[in-house]
Amino acid sequence: MELGAYDFLQQQDLPDRALYMVATPIGNMGDITLRALHILNSVDGIACEDTRHSAPLLQHFGIHKKCIALHEHNEIAGAQTIIDHLARNERWAYISDAGTPGISDPGAKLVNAVQKAGFRIIPIPGASAISSAISASGSVMLSSGGQFQFLGFCPHKAKDREVLMNDVCHSTKTSVFFESPHQVRDTLKLLNQYLESDRQVLIGRELTKKFEQLLVLTSGEIPLLLEHAENLKGEFIILVGGRKKNVNEAPEHASLVSWANALRPYLGSKEIATVLSQTLGISKKDAYQVALDAKTE
Repeated sequence: MELGAYDFLQQQDLPDRALYMVATPIGNMGDITLRALHILNSVDGIACEDTRHSAPLLQHFGIHKKCIALHEHNEIAGAQTIIDHLARNERWAYISDAGTPGISDPGAKLVNAVQKAGFRIIPIPGASAISSAISASGSVMLSSGGQFQFLGFCPHKAKDREVLMNDVCHSTKTSVFFESPHQVRDTLKLLNQYLESDRQVLIGRELTKKFEQLLVLTSGEIPLLLEHAENLKGEFIILVGGRKKNVNEAPEHASLVSWANALRPYLGSKEIATVLSQTLGISKKDAYQVALDAKTE
């Protein structure tokens, strides 16, 4: 391809005194974007979750920049280092080990500190296991009309896992979470125990990599899967279809607050509570709490 074909990369501003949050591939090196390469070649330095992990990626594309390590254990101190560089009118990028920074990876504290210091954050989108899995989920997303909640990594502690399972079980939105190979078998067993047998589940393994697998099944089919799965290795993402609402089920809290806010210009809290209680069939106590929650927003 002729060099002029990439002229569009020059059409967007590349301001200094800015931190570029750059998404990198989650497995397949070909998923790096042209814009990401342009940014990484243009900045003064790159902060990496793990410089050793990022080195092969940068070397593969011939990117030779000053790199510093910025991970969960030094994120605050690392953020100050970045701020000092930005104050000298430099451009810096941040990349995590894989995917989009800040999604179950370091990045949030860094962005918060840089923003508070008065510098600009510029996101450079790219690969994400979440969007990849959702795009291929089909029936798993249908029940929630495209809505989903992301729950990060499934926790290790039994009590925390129970909380997550209850959240997944009762949510009317599709639930999305990551799982490690060490406890994915136990997690799938818990899903089978907690969920209705017809709830749709997607199991994604090693997305974008050579041995990628995507499997859609019902919760009731999980035991058969585990019976024939000799080993469950790799990185997993799991999607669980949302719970079907009952016909007479009251709207969720956020929806109720929206109704209360619509009534707020015309009615007081007590009147709003009366309307909500009578029209939606919720208790007066709950309706009044909704009216108060709307008032404080």
